[in-house]
Amino acid sequence: MVPTEHEKDPAFWHSWAQRTLRTALSLQDLNKNIAKNLILFLGDGMGVSTVTAARILKGQLNRQSGEETELEMDKFPYVALAKTYNTDSQVADSAGTATAFLCGVKANWGTVGVNAAAVRNQCNTTTGNEVTSILKWAKDAGKSVGIVTTTRLNHATPSAAYAHSVSRDWFSDADMPREALQAGCKDIARQLFENIPDINVIMGGGRRYMLPKNTSDVEYPNEAKHQGTRLDGRDLLEEWQMKMRHEYFPPSLKPEFPLSKTEHHTFICTGLFEPSDMTYDLERDKESDPSLTEMVDMAIKVLRKNPRGFYLLVEGGRIDHGHHEGKAKQALHEAVEMDRAIGRAGLLTSEWDTLTVVTADHSHVFNFGGYTMRGTSIFGLAPMLSDIDHKPFTSIVYGNGPGYKVVNGTRENVSTIDFYNDNYQAQAAVPLSLETHGGEDVAVFAKGPMAHLLHGVHEQNYIPHVMAYAACIGQNQRHCLYARSEAPELSLTWSSLFTLLTVGHLLC
Repeated sequence: MVPTEHEKDPAFWHSWAQRTLRTALSLQDLNKNIAKNLILFLGDGMGVSTVTAARILKGQLNRQSGEETELEMDKFPYVALAKTYNTDSQVADSAGTATAFLCGVKANWGTVGVNAAAVRNQCNTTTGNEVTSILKWAKDAGKSVGIVTTTRLNHATPSAAYAHSVSRDWFSDADMPREALQAGCKDIARQLFENIPDINVIMGGGRRYMLPKNTSDVEYPNEAKHQGTRLDGRDLLEEWQMKMRHEYFPPSLKPEFPLSKTEHHTFICTGLFEPSDMTYDLERDKESDPSLTEMVDMAIKVLRKNPRGFYLLVEGGRIDHGHHEGKAKQALHEAVEMDRAIGRAGLLTSEWDTLTVVTADHSHVFNFGGYTMRGTSIFGLAPMLSDIDHKPFTSIVYGNGPGYKVVNGTRENVSTIDFYNDNYQAQAAVPLSLETHGGEDVAVFAKGPMAHLLHGVHEQNYIPHVMAYAACIGQNQRHCLYARSEAPELSLTWSSLFTLLTVGHLLC
């Protein structure tokens, strides 16, 4: 692609820069309101290179060259960097990082909701080392709370919001060693329903971990791999139904998310749409499976019914899975879908009273280069051959992973395969069954009340402290009385914001 006529004119770039400057100057008037609502968007594995590639893909999906496109997160006025290391690991995993950005303390690799004194896989180091999350702080303050994810609800990131486990892999009791069960440790699925009463919104996958062993799945009744796994014989979904006094629903009824109101006037919306992780967005059945954007839309409409506000954790979890599998196209489409969800959340909330933060837990050894020309497909070839083996190569490469392939003693010739395929595994320098995380800092984007406190380079565990401070929950509340006395009163007509549909029962 050659430069447009506008781009050849220096006035075009000067004008653009001046508009950006005026916007930056307007930020001198800081938003110091109390945040009624808090939203954390977590792109699992969404390092800076993934953000950039997703930006290009978003533009190219809209028939633009891509590089000049703005992601929704790009529009946020404040940007910081977060250091992602775990207390025992230079290159982090999603469990220790989730404990940092949800519970406010750094933790060991592979542990969730416990501090660094807890030792991975040692049940007897759990008690006394539990740490609570910002989701619980918000719930204790009377706010509604929700978790939305494209992974299992008992996966690393969401589990740190409610669970305390020395192993992120203890999805159900079937995944735990006998001695841990005998010592009284609980599996993560059980903790989802027992630790924090009345989580108002729960949406994602993972229902097989909630059901007794060999119980057929409602959506895949003939597939053994999707059967229940629990050894204790408990049906956690049925127990939840009895506790919340609302009807659990078949997962194929999208987009009819059941909304029920408990006797304490707390709205509850639950959706477990897959036995394990939800499908990649590129492979999603749009008639039966909700997108992340649709789930976020419904979640906010439920949570905002609470006049005290809400906290919502949203995870674009399968960005990470795509990268681990070396499937850059899957990963980047997941990132674009999360950006759509960020945009939808922005339309449903106000920057005046809602602090929204977008970040990642860690990065991946994913990158793109090769001097590609402007407008080249992000999944395309570099405009040159290797000067060593004289073969073409794609712009996207991984430092390691399953894409390492040798044919007849030399690197595979990518021109002989379909590198635009959704499941193409990009070439990697080092052979591994699964690609690994990267260790560099990740971006933190913020807008809304107190967003300016996210600036510069921070430890990752700083994030929930800022969010709690903005909302006057948790340990920092001394400033709140003065802020409330200065804040103008807002009058909201809730009836103008919602339409409740009745189809046998209330739907959200």
